[in-house]
Amino acid sequence: MLLVLAVCAAPVIASYFTYYVIRPESRRVFGELIDPQRPLPDIAATRLDGTPDNLLKQRGQWLLVSVAGGACDAVCQQHLYLQRQVREGLGREKDRLDRVWLVNDTAAIPQALLPALKDATVLRVDAAALSRWLVAGQGRRLDEHLYLVDPLGNWMMRFPPALDNAGAARAKRDLERVLRATSSWDTPGRQSAP
Repeated sequence: MLLVLAVCAAPVIASYFTYYVIRPESRRVFGELIDPQRPLPDIAATRLDGTPDNLLKQRGQWLLVSVAGGACDAVCQQHLYLQRQVREGLGREKDRLDRVWLVNDTAAIPQALLPALKDATVLRVDAAALSRWLVAGQGRRLDEHLYLVDPLGNWMMRFPPALDNAGAARAKRDLERVLRATSSWDTPGRQSAP
C-alpha cells in the first residue's frame, strides 16, 4: 500500500522539487518585453512621396518596425527582408501586422529597394525624436533591432540584434503568440485606436 502511495505521490513531489529547488529558467519569449511600455510619440514624419504624416497615425495595427538610414546598408536590407518574411509566414494573420521602416536621415533610398517596399510603410522621422522613444539594447544602435508596437500604439517588444533566419523564426513564434492572445479584441486591418 505504501508503494502505491509513493508511486502516486512521486510526480507531485518531483514537480515541487524541480520548481522550488532546481528552478528551470527556460525562456519562452525570444524578444525582450519592454516594461513599462512606451506610447507612440507625436512625431512629424514624411512619406516617401513627400506628403506629411505623423507617427501617431500608425496606431490601430500591430507594427513590426525597423530603423535605418535611407542608404540602407546590409543590416537594413536584412531587416527589411526578415520583416517581409515574418509577416508572410503569419499566413492568414498577416493582415494584422504592418511592416514599418523609419528612416532616420535624409539620404536617398536606393531605387532597387522600392519594389520590396510597396506593401510597407516608410516614414522619414527626426533621429533625435525617434531616439527619445525607441531605445536600443545596451551597447547597441537603434538600427540593430526590430521593434514591435501594439495596436494601442505602445512599443512593447525589442528583438535581439543580428537577427538571422533562425532568429526570425523565433520572432515569428513570439508574434504568433501575441496575435493569438489578442485575437478577441484585435482584428485585421487598421482600426481606430483610442
